[in-house]
Amino acid sequence: MNDYLHGLVFGIYPYVCLSVFLLGSLIRFDREQYTWRSGSSQLLRARQLRWGSNLFHVGILFLFAGHLVGLLTPHAVYELVIDAGSKQMLAIVSGGIAGALCFVGLTLLLHRRLSDPRIRKTSSMMDIAILGLLWVQLVLGMVTLPYSLAHRDGSVMIQLSEWAQRIVTFRGDAAVQIAGVAWPYQLHIVLGLTIFLVFPFSRLVHIWSAPVWYVFRRYQVVRRRGPGALAR
Repeated sequence: MNDYLHGLVFGIYPYVCLSVFLLGSLIRFDREQYTWRSGSSQLLRARQLRWGSNLFHVGILFLFAGHLVGLLTPHAVYELVIDAGSKQMLAIVSGGIAGALCFVGLTLLLHRRLSDPRIRKTSSMMDIAILGLLWVQLVLGMVTLPYSLAHRDGSVMIQLSEWAQRIVTFRGDAAVQIAGVAWPYQLHIVLGLTIFLVFPFSRLVHIWSAPVWYVFRRYQVVRRRGPGALAR
């Protein structure tokens, strides 16, 4: 029974979450574009919002990129540059710093939203729930750091990477790869997948509106009017 549940959670649940994540985001963008935002509260506790938002976004973007590259880069590729043990120590140090920044920022945002009655009135239950989920997920990520220090050879990191790579390449034995890892890692994975599951129904969809296209835009041609332009 335990093997069945393990296979269900780490072998099938990821595909359910990722399918809802992609299809739900597409459907919401197509049918509910006017809900592609959250209630504005920028004028309330603006300083706390500014500090919290900046720290949170810097930390979370670094953590997301680190997880994406760290988990999905094949061992044979990064081994050409750095060994598994050194890569794990690099991840612990950089991830710890980014996690601390993100924790401070997210705590400020959560405190601001819960402690001010006016801000709570502009917040939906999902706004508060997603901040709470992210906060718990971040705490779980910090809890894994001592466990990672106990395996400085990078063996657990390789197991987690193998699981992730087998999931994205649709190999059926992915769940077996993390059968023996410590509970904080497994709970961190489950909650991370759940965040993907609820993503289309939350304010997190604004990520898809990030103006990445702005970097690749065409140059804007600006013509300055001469002294006699108005006269003509």
